[in-house]
Amino acid sequence: MVSFTLSLVALVLGYLVYGRLVEKVFAPDDRVTPAVAKADGIDYIVLPNWKIFMIQFLNIAGTGPIFGAIMGAQFGPAAYLWIVLGCIFAGSVHDYLGGMLSLRNGGINQPEIIGNYLGKTTKKVMLVFAVFLLMMVGAVFVYSPATLLQGLCTEHIPSVSFLSDSVFWINSIFLYYLIATMLPIDKIIGKVYPLFAVSLLFMAAALLVMLFVKHPDIPEIWEGLSVEALTPDAIFPCLFITIACGAISGFHATQSPLMARCMKSEKQGRPIFYGAMITEGIVALIWATVAMYFFYNQPTPGYEMMEGGKDIINKAPSIVSIICDNWLGLFGSILAILGVVAAPITSGDTALRSCRLIIADFIHLEQRSIRKRLYVCVPLFAAVIALLVWQISDANGFKTIWNWFGWSNQTLSVFMLWAITVYLVQQKKPYIITLVPALFMTVVCVTYLFSAQLFKLDGTISAIIAAATLLVALVWFVVWHRKVTNLTNK
Repeated sequence: MVSFTLSLVALVLGYLVYGRLVEKVFAPDDRVTPAVAKADGIDYIVLPNWKIFMIQFLNIAGTGPIFGAIMGAQFGPAAYLWIVLGCIFAGSVHDYLGGMLSLRNGGINQPEIIGNYLGKTTKKVMLVFAVFLLMMVGAVFVYSPATLLQGLCTEHIPSVSFLSDSVFWINSIFLYYLIATMLPIDKIIGKVYPLFAVSLLFMAAALLVMLFVKHPDIPEIWEGLSVEALTPDAIFPCLFITIACGAISGFHATQSPLMARCMKSEKQGRPIFYGAMITEGIVALIWATVAMYFFYNQPTPGYEMMEGGKDIINKAPSIVSIICDNWLGLFGSILAILGVVAAPITSGDTALRSCRLIIADFIHLEQRSIRKRLYVCVPLFAAVIALLVWQISDANGFKTIWNWFGWSNQTLSVFMLWAITVYLVQQKKPYIITLVPALFMTVVCVTYLFSAQLFKLDGTISAIIAAATLLVALVWFVVWHRKVTNLTNK
């Protein structure tokens, strides 16, 4: 618990100290924001500061800092280091600067930000990449909550037969997605999301209190890699893909423009973008510690004291439900349902909303008209349904999509970090704050792509390819930087 306490303090200090330094690098000012200049009552609309924070937090969080942290805790206390260092020096910087670049450039979407600094060809690649990632989010976050709702109804209200049918829940969630994607952002998302965000934060706070009450005997950071991992996966690169939300996640860059279009002032950026990411890191830290109690508590691991035992060690939703039931009682069960059902649904609908806006911006189709919103939504939802049908019909469909989703998510962060680095160089600002995370995440994603999880190459070959990629990236950057410097000095 000493490592947990120190990590918690470090995240708070990261916001207060490093967050302010990053804010000074960007230098927000009093210029008119897109929410005022482009107000349309649909996507560009001024919302209260607290509400924007809550929506941003839930948009980027969902179940990511819960499930990812639980599975990442199987690597032992190394999870603490990645959550703290990743969140402060990579994820929060990525979210803040990405969100501020959208805000300063008229509320543009992530592919456009990347295109502005990495070129039109990269923009087109990222457009396709982002659309497929968001479609995968929509498909994954329909199936998992629908299955959980089906199970809950089968167990508690078996007499209502249609509620025990997963097809009913899939259709219901899709209908909600369509409505939430189509309506103005303040009608459903602006009203419902803050409530879900409060529930998610309250659940984390309650578990935080219980952790200090129970004070479990779990591994500390200084025990290093000597702690036996509960997963056969290699700590590098798998830990850095498994824990995305809570450390760094490319998905966040697709969500930040939604809130950049609702902010009245640039000076709201640090608490909204950097602050929401630090908050997500704290939630991930709490769940990683809860999971370590479940996996490693001495002298008796938590799973031996709870129903289900070691058989559910790889089932994050079951761990959430059991921990909340045992520690928080009936109220905890309700919060668990919100955590594992409502949170992924809210991530899915904003993912598809972002997808609609990205496609509409690319084809220059205004979105004031319901008819023109349908032009984008109908084929978009048809594609997501096709992906969902394949996922359900294939026994390995969910695992396949999840592996590719994890890699795609972090690869998206790589391109965003490189785009921000180019911006900082052009503006003669300290670019090192994004160059180091960009290089690190480049190596992580290349290694994972060629590892046993995806292309299934030998570990040595994957490492050689990753090292070569790192060298190429460094050479490219140095050559480009010298060219830019020479041009500006003439």
